[in-house]
Amino acid sequence: MERDWPSARGIWHNDEKSFLVWINEEDHTRVISMQKGGNMREVFRRFCEGLQKVEGCIKKSGHSFMWNEHLGYVLTCPSNLGTGLRAGVHVKITNLCKHEKFDLILKNLRLQKRGTGGVDTEAEGGVFDISNSDRLGYSEVELAQFVIDGVTLLVDIEKALERGEDIGHMVPAPKGKQQEVQEEHIGIPEEGRILFESLKKDEFPDLSKHNNWMTKSLTPEIYQELFDKKTSSGFSFLNAIKTGIENAGHPFIMTVGCVAGDEESYETFAPLLDPVIDGRHGGYSKDAKHVTDLDYTKLQGGDDLDDAYILSSRVRTGRSIRGLALPPNTDRKDRKEVETVVVNALAQLSGEFEGKYYSLETMSEEDQDQLIGDHFLFDKPVSPLLLSSQMEKDWPEGRGIWHNDEKSFLVWINEEDHTRVISMQKGGSIKEVFRRFCEGLQKVENALKDDGAEFMWNEHLGFILTCPSNLGTGLRAGVHIKMPLLSAHPRFEEVLKKKHLQKRGTGGVDTKAEGGIFDISNADRLGYSEVELCQFLVDGIDLIIQIEKRLQEGGDIDDLIPE
Repeated sequence: MERDWPSARGIWHNDEKSFLVWINEEDHTRVISMQKGGNMREVFRRFCEGLQKVEGCIKKSGHSFMWNEHLGYVLTCPSNLGTGLRAGVHVKITNLCKHEKFDLILKNLRLQKRGTGGVDTEAEGGVFDISNSDRLGYSEVELAQFVIDGVTLLVDIEKALERGEDIGHMVPAPKGKQQEVQEEHIGIPEEGRILFESLKKDEFPDLSKHNNWMTKSLTPEIYQELFDKKTSSGFSFLNAIKTGIENAGHPFIMTVGCVAGDEESYETFAPLLDPVIDGRHGGYSKDAKHVTDLDYTKLQGGDDLDDAYILSSRVRTGRSIRGLALPPNTDRKDRKEVETVVVNALAQLSGEFEGKYYSLETMSEEDQDQLIGDHFLFDKPVSPLLLSSQMEKDWPEGRGIWHNDEKSFLVWINEEDHTRVISMQKGGSIKEVFRRFCEGLQKVENALKDDGAEFMWNEHLGFILTCPSNLGTGLRAGVHIKMPLLSAHPRFEEVLKKKHLQKRGTGGVDTKAEGGIFDISNADRLGYSEVELCQFLVDGIDLIIQIEKRLQEGGDIDDLIPE
């Protein structure tokens, strides 16, 4: 899709910016009607009239849109065949989104949810992008009607919840042409779905449509060997692979597809997890030893990166408390124990690290929205990957956030891991952020040890976390950086790869960048120390800024591309 970028790409819009046409993005054209507020009827009118006028003009020039009776309008991705239509609204439903029936209601209304940052982003402050889930087999009018009727009901349900009323009678029956099918396997694509409950030891499932490291590594022999295995805490092999079985994944995005339920999982299910770890981390043998190094004085540079390009800097990691179940396998008792142990340790910190704990159980909606909006607090797990791993159990019990007075050192409790430890600040002083991260993390660990607790860690895997992708350091050191010229250059990806870096939008994993602003961070977690990974970031960002400046001057950058 990126060939010859940005040649022949562009955007057309009317004077009011309410009718737009993107040219040569993923399809030849993307036609968009949009406006503030909830007048979907007006937006749909403009869409239909404008689209028909565009088609009329194209026909006058001797061309036509691709269309046939079977598939409707023909587009690049099969998922968009038919109408290609996505009618959506950004709607605030802070109460309904936490209700156990939320996903069932959306499914029965033939609607889908995403964060307002785009596909696979999380919602913030209870604000979701709600749209039709179908494209093919329904007309444009039918799909827009699904959205209008569905969002009207969602708003009514939200109002009922605000009044403290029961909503059981408001849950709709399944809508559309497949009303006889009603499953509660939330977020799983219909096509290629494997029902978790249908797995049998003597029948290896068809995983040909799946794209994750678990299904790539799972063989019939491993499946047979591990099928009945459980750890001493009762976490089963089937629990470990559930998220990868139920979520086929995206053809271009390789997810992990499995989780650990406790420290023992990495030994009990090693025949599967070892090849998953080896593949996900680009080669990591079963006898390899991981190196931990939190001596921030070894970091070279990072204190003079240009703030004209770097908006903010952050270093984070996860840590797990030994002897307690990890989130996919936890119960109320263990979750509260994690909260108690960590909060007691944090209460011992002083000076720069003195702070306060805020429980989600007692936090007001206003405070939650503010912290989420400021990118300090995690939101409720809504991703199908997390729901399949049961990360949302007993929400929000036992969850919370602790931060120091300056909000530059934070600890999330009982999100995807027991803890997420974060150091952050505005500007480009990675050195200062990394110093605070290392000092604060070591102070937390020492306080835990004083109370008789310790982090999960071993010589082979480093720090043990829920997802195999975060083993080792668990560290992601990143910056939000503005680089509109380099990001449009054909060698952008090459620079990142050679400097051990990865990109994402500032809204999180799998989000698109806006205005040339990217979140750039280390690509590795395991096999390198914390100092090495942060050095990759510092050296890489320094080079990226040099290249961006050269491009601003109109110069050639070939001599700056790393070997």
